[in-house]
Amino acid sequence: MAKKKKENKSKSGEFLFGKKNYIIMLIGIVVILVGFALMAGGGSDDPEVFNEAIYNFRRIRLAPTLVLLGLAIEVYAIMANPNPSNS
Repeated sequence: MAKKKKENKSKSGEFLFGKKNYIIMLIGIVVILVGFALMAGGGSDDPEVFNEAIYNFRRIRLAPTLVLLGLAIEVYAIMANPNPSNS
């Protein structure tokens, strides 16, 4: 009885992830960049004047939540199976 051996196909031009994974990764990167953009600003031109805008909802809650959501999307993109029929 001969057992069939699976051949290891190592193509130099083959990507590590599938197209689906890369699209999800790009979405995650965009979400992270939006989060960092929302964190920016709020400073004052005069160092003697305190600006309360640095403590608003957008910079304290929304922006960090978007960054964490983007990181979670990136983890999902890495773990997602690009070919669900090959499982």
